[in-house]
Amino acid sequence: MSKSLYASSLLAAGMLAAAFAAPVQAADEPQIIELTQTACQFVEIEGKDHGYTSTKKADCNEINDKTGAERIANSEVLKLKPGKYIFRVKNENVPYALGFWVRGDGLLNRASLPSVSGGGLTQGTTKDYEITLEAGEYVFSCPLNPTPDYKLVVEG
Repeated sequence: MSKSLYASSLLAAGMLAAAFAAPVQAADEPQIIELTQTACQFVEIEGKDHGYTSTKKADCNEINDKTGAERIANSEVLKLKPGKYIFRVKNENVPYALGFWVRGDGLLNRASLPSVSGGGLTQGTTKDYEITLEAGEYVFSCPLNPTPDYKLVVEG
């Protein structure tokens, strides 16, 4: 065998071995969506931390009354494919316990689409919320650190 053919064979074998050795996410493993809560908002969806401060739910209600509609209009719509997800939510700097809630958008979707919620997300901690999303329109928010209802569309 010539040196170049031998070298090509070794290269091909090495690439094949590397491809099979690489970690592969199983189809049934959930995809992780990381979200950061600061006072009255989810940072990733709004594209920046507005720097709001809040010591209680009423503070966010007041902020959202003034800025919520505009912030939602300028926020990204989270678009996902049907499947299993873990929403990994962090309380960045809010001095009281937060939560997270994903649900169908509107009465019909709320009744027919899956939902996940939970609380106890204290300052500096992160919690996982696992859900299998079906095609449809959802919203997510934090009712304890009142945020606007952010749009989530599942299609495909």
